Amino acid sequence: MTAPVARPAPITLDDLAAPVYPAAAQPMREGLAAYGATLDLSPQALQATAADRTGLTEFGDASSTQAFRDRLEVLCGSLNDEADLSDAGRAVAFEQLVQHLVNRLRLHDLLTRHPEILDVPIERPIVICGLPRTGTTHLHNMIAADPAIRYLPYWESLEPVPAPGEPDPQARRERCAAGLQLVHTVMPEFRRMHDMTVDHAHEEIQLLANDIGGMLFETTFHVPSYAAHYKAHDQAASYGYLKLTLQALQWLRGGKRWVLKSPQHLEQFPALLSTFPDATFVVTHRDPVEVIQSMATMICYAARMSCEHPDPVRLTRYWVERSADLLTACVRDRDALPADQSIDIRFDEFMADEEATLAAIYDLAGQPLDDHACSAMARFRADHPRGMYGGVTHRPADLGLDADEVAGRLAGYHRRFVGR
Repeated sequence: MTAPVARPAPITLDDLAAPVYPAAAQPMREGLAAYGATLDLSPQALQATAADRTGLTEFGDASSTQAFRDRLEVLCGSLNDEADLSDAGRAVAFEQLVQHLVNRLRLHDLLTRHPEILDVPIERPIVICGLPRTGTTHLHNMIAADPAIRYLPYWESLEPVPAPGEPDPQARRERCAAGLQLVHTVMPEFRRMHDMTVDHAHEEIQLLANDIGGMLFETTFHVPSYAAHYKAHDQAASYGYLKLTLQALQWLRGGKRWVLKSPQHLEQFPALLSTFPDATFVVTHRDPVEVIQSMATMICYAARMSCEHPDPVRLTRYWVERSADLLTACVRDRDALPADQSIDIRFDEFMADEEATLAAIYDLAGQPLDDHACSAMARFRADHPRGMYGGVTHRPADLGLDADEVAGRLAGYHRRFVGR
């Protein structure tokens, strides 16, 4: 019998407001800061850089491009005025946005050269909708392990369309690995909260960001003006862009049935259903107090990538509000999802019996849970056991989090989806 693998002990993150970096991170941070100090974080500079790197200039058809440019203008203003970016953070933001624009240019070029992509069917995707820390990542990766399911690996999410002369994905995988090395060097404890590898399933929120849409930017930077603009506008067009990207990815690398996942879907059920009317929707739930304190700790820790002195209390207050938006919308619109295409999954039940949860999802989706799928899931579970990097002990006081206030505010959500 194989002896159980010892897990690292949980730790407390006591440097959220005054980050302490490993010595190995210092050259990386200094290099980023020197680069960031030279950058113009404006729509014009970002678009010009993306055009220089690709040799392309067309970002899309006229009907969609103006709204895209408007969002980029708002996002840049928010990053410059509200995000408290360090010079290193400015470099991170600049490169992230340039890559999104590069992706958009390459996708439009691909579609122009291959209009048959528009006829690729996206059929019966399985869409996981739930806040971070509700089991969505583990569930996503378990389903993605099934060889019959098409998923979005992290490397592909970052660069969905290959550069000319790079049809093989290896170069993209290597660039992804280099980026992860930076993340793990600067934030060595991040794996305790969210493990990311080159091939792990990643959220399509990364693809929505190529439309300068979705919630990805909120999770990376403090951009309340951008978030307000996002919430004030209908997202149907951006979800259409997501579907278009999935069509291109399926045309490029195959696959027939997708598994998708994002927290932002919780407040976009009507747009999600309109875009994927034959999908199976899996909605995950957990006590919102536990979710928010865990999620806020993760976001506050990650803020050191862009800020010299993150403000955990301000960030937590923001994410209490955004989480309330998402969960209130879930209560409001949950019944918009067809009953025969949707299922609610409680975190404690999933953790207690993964096999039963997966069997229920596969049964609803009409997807065979055969020996190939079960064996692949078992291998993933063995190779990536929960908690393999150890846990984090949360300290609500460091976040300025009032658990009773959160519980009271979201009592209606709790009663419907979590309580007995």
